[in-house]
Amino acid sequence: MITPGEVVLITGGGSGIGRATAQAFASAGATVVVAGRNPDALAGTVDLVRQAGGTADAITADVTSEEDTARMVATTVERHGGLHIAVNNAGVAAAAPVADMDLDTWTRVLDTNLTGTWLSMKHEIGHMRRHGGGVIVNIASNLGAHRRLPGFSAYIAAKAGVSALTRTAAREHIADGIRINAVSPGSSDTPMSLRPGETEEDRAERLRVAVPIGRVATVDEIANAVVWIAGDQAGYLVGHDLVVDGGVTA
Repeated sequence: MITPGEVVLITGGGSGIGRATAQAFASAGATVVVAGRNPDALAGTVDLVRQAGGTADAITADVTSEEDTARMVATTVERHGGLHIAVNNAGVAAAAPVADMDLDTWTRVLDTNLTGTWLSMKHEIGHMRRHGGGVIVNIASNLGAHRRLPGFSAYIAAKAGVSALTRTAAREHIADGIRINAVSPGSSDTPMSLRPGETEEDRAERLRVAVPIGRVATVDEIANAVVWIAGDQAGYLVGHDLVVDGGVTA
């Protein structure tokens, strides 16, 4: 369970899984801070949380910038008095085979998904180990350490790196009282799971066959897994990568 009043920082909180996760933590009584590059999208999340009676705030930040990630954590603490849980969710995708991908695309995907997760963790951990510990959940993917799919080389490499980084950091910092795990979603009801030119109806038909459970995940289902693994009921999980993909990698 989440203790009411705990401060939760969520990167990539302006839409999709990040927005749903913010709403889920707020419903559990947490103070939610969403961070990302699009202030209008962040404001939309804050409005939804507040309309439901929750407490939310927003910080515009780019996780590929160390200056921004340091400011993101410091501002969260200054405004709300602490940082108890961090969810590193910011990510981008790109589709291209290894031989056809340009360097700018490769760099953008790795910088956001992997380096951005590391930079966020660096400053989150720095605060948490000075203040008695905390919880970090990184959003990886079932594509990466668990599954490969042709055409998504950069995304797969980055998310496999997030999974490995999570496990390593978990071993390094559990003695500091910081419990670190990952959640690896499969196809979720977000634009990222749509192939170029594909409609939601097309996706539903494709996944009806490709996914054992027969459908795409809702963002709420992924958010609920994040809240659970961050809470006391999962208190003995350290360095775990929880796959939530409807049985694809079973």
